[in-house]
Amino acid sequence: MLKQFLNSPKAQNRLDIVAETPPVPCICIVGFSDSGKTGVTVALVTALRQNGLRVGTIKHDVHGFEMDRPGKDSWRHKQAGALTTIISSPHQIGMVRDVDYDHQPHELLPLFSDMDIVLIEGFKRANLPKIEVHRPENKKMPACKDDPLLLAVVSNAPLQWGVPVYSFKNIANLADLILTKFALNSQESSHLKKMSS
Repeated sequence: MLKQFLNSPKAQNRLDIVAETPPVPCICIVGFSDSGKTGVTVALVTALRQNGLRVGTIKHDVHGFEMDRPGKDSWRHKQAGALTTIISSPHQIGMVRDVDYDHQPHELLPLFSDMDIVLIEGFKRANLPKIEVHRPENKKMPACKDDPLLLAVVSNAPLQWGVPVYSFKNIANLADLILTKFALNSQESSHLKKMSS
């Protein structure tokens, strides 16, 4: 079924609509609150990492967030008026930056240039390929059922949306769809190939 779907005109049209090729393959994991987007995103990160890929994520939060903890040095820098604060260690880098509008994924993707793929939780209106997470028992309408960029749906119900449907327990097969659709080599990440060439 996967091969049949990937070769179908419907599947080809879904990816041809993406106006601008992002610097790295990316997929939005979309759905309404309490649908299970975070669980699916985490499971996909795990499955794609097990295939040797370098995976980045973006989480969209329309309500705002506080990353720093009160009293910590970087928090104090922001409270003093720093517009951008970076905390750096031998193992991680974190940045908090004030912005004056809600950035779209294409504006954030350059930060992921060394990744093989970026999973974006949210941004259901973005002009990017999407996987919808849908639970009919939540009594919410689908977020992207008719979106021409919808590649698949994750649900606990048998749905007929014209795209592959995966259960919450079958994320490994969804990862296979992603590997195939984006021609990602599961043996060696493209980042390592770039470094060796």
